[in-house]
This record gives sequence, C-alpha cells and structure tokens, in this order.
Amino acid sequence: QVQLVESGGGLVQAGGSLRLSCAASGRTFSRYTMGWFRQAPGKEREFVAAIRRLRGTTYYTDSVKGRFTISRDDAEATVYLQMNSLKPEDMAVYYCAAMAADSSSTALLATPRTYQYWGQGTQVTVSS
Repeated sequence: QVQLVESGGGLVQAGGSLRLSCAASGRTFSRYTMGWFRQAPGKEREFVAAIRRLRGTTYYTDSVKGRFTISRDDAEATVYLQMNSLKPEDMAVYYCAAMAADSSSTALLATPRTYQYWGQGTQVTVSS
C-alpha cells in the first residue's frame, strides 16, 4: 500500500506561483500513474492534471493549461505540480492520487474513483 504526503501549499497573491509536491512511499513509484485533484468548498472534487507511468504523458484540465505543469521524479518518488499565474478561482484543497493500473481512456484519468491511493490534501489560498 502506497502512502502519499503532499506539501507546498500556502497563501499566495494572485498572479504568483506555487509548487506542490507529493512524496510516495515504496520502491514501485514508477509503476503508478499520478494525478492531482482539487476541491473548493461546496464544490465536487475536480481533476487538475495527471501524468502516466513509463512515458510520462501529461494531461490537464482546460482551465489550467498553460499555467500549471505536472512532472515526476521517479528516483525521488515524487510528483510535482508547478502552478503559475494563480487566480482566486484556483483556491482549493489540492490532493495527490495514485493508480496502479494504466487506462486506455483519458476520461478515466480525470475520474477520482480510478485512483486507489490518496493523500490528505494541502490547502492553496490565493488572495486578490
């Protein structure tokens, strides 16, 4: 069972940048597809970005394309989310997630139930 620990959240001014990190336990990190989700108060959990295992193909929700970048360091067993040009609407709790099996469907990558393991989340606050 993999353990996920997020870090890097905090308060940032609109237009600023923040980098989230998610550290995974175990020596099989490279076998997992990793994802980032976020949830604002009163909202459903929303897909943000994902990165596949092996080739590292990336996917983003439209609202963050060009601003956010997901990456992974398999040697460090860590996935990152670089967030630039932050907006107040980006304010949410951000969750790291891992799935053991890859999917042929990109839609499933954006579906929370596809992921088996979740971190506890890290708060991102954006001030105007």
